[in-house]
Amino acid sequence: MVCNTIRGLVNLGHEVSLVALNAKKNHHHENTEDDDALLAKINYRAYDIDINVSVFEVAVNLLSKTSFNIDRYYDPAFERQLIAELKKTPYDIIQFEGLLVSLYLSAVRKNTKAKLIYRAHNIENQIWEMLSQQKSDPFKKSYLKMHAKRIKNYELQQLNNFDGIAVFTEQDKSTLLEYGTKIPIEILPVGINLDHYKPDFSKTEFTSLFFLGSLDWLPNREGIEWFLENFHKELTDGDLRVRFYVAGNDIPERFDDYEVMGKIFIQGEVDDALEFLNSKSIMIVPLLSSGGMRVKIVEGMAMQKCIISTSLGAEGINYDNGTNILIANSQDEFYEAIKLCITDEEFCKTIGLNARRLIEEQHDVNKVTVKLVSFYEKFI
Repeated sequence: MVCNTIRGLVNLGHEVSLVALNAKKNHHHENTEDDDALLAKINYRAYDIDINVSVFEVAVNLLSKTSFNIDRYYDPAFERQLIAELKKTPYDIIQFEGLLVSLYLSAVRKNTKAKLIYRAHNIENQIWEMLSQQKSDPFKKSYLKMHAKRIKNYELQQLNNFDGIAVFTEQDKSTLLEYGTKIPIEILPVGINLDHYKPDFSKTEFTSLFFLGSLDWLPNREGIEWFLENFHKELTDGDLRVRFYVAGNDIPERFDDYEVMGKIFIQGEVDDALEFLNSKSIMIVPLLSSGGMRVKIVEGMAMQKCIISTSLGAEGINYDNGTNILIANSQDEFYEAIKLCITDEEFCKTIGLNARRLIEEQHDVNKVTVKLVSFYEKFI
């Protein structure tokens, strides 16, 4: 997502720097030749930090007023590197990608005259609140609610300290306004480089059902566990005669217990996500919590996939249910949607073709970046 924004800005002739904070726990991405070519056109700096926390640190945090889920991303050495970069280069705009890097907002503000933009990938406290609502265990529910409250307090403290905010969805803008945000807010959807998304149906397995996403992110893990628990029997011994593939990084070892030879495949991290996307036909996004816009759905639509998602998973995308995506918000609705898709290949292809058209119209990175630059110009 950040890479696509940079590509759009470079294509428009802007000078770009990227100072990246790489969390070792989550850092799986390997650059492609295209990525390396783009990085060669910008000023790029990367800094690795270890965000793992001990059981003792988690216990100590229970007595704190902040959440370790945010605090663990602060690194004094990285802050010094940021300050050195700011003193060297006079920037016009500095964009913070996500809440976690806002830990460095105060230091940046003190060392630059640039306008500071916050791109809100999600409303973070809502994710934790929704996760808590899914739990029946009283301790887990209380623990997640505690973090939701702490993260919300932090978000509320930070929001008006920026000069402007870019969000992906109308829902997120409404939430920020309800929180008392006074600075300008612009809705800018996820933009992707459509040149990278070239479906080849000769390599697509029909019928096949798949999920692709990082299970290090709690809403993904929660959603796919719900799906496997509710559909394991139907996929192995029931009416849903379709192979199901689960791919992505940080899949817990316990997920191996769901695997059934020839029917359910827990593949883990794949070498080429787009190749994997192309090879399968029906994508599921059983997201039960979170908000914002799911990049994987935008990418799936660009690859002409027939997608079955909860309405929460498809939030922010200007979809038409039954035309360019299928919306399912319950076990029965997922069952009916899957049954329809695995019995009608032409229907799936039509959904996928309409999905691609939607992405071409509304999520081309070059079109989105023009709007982003217009937003920047309001501050300069």
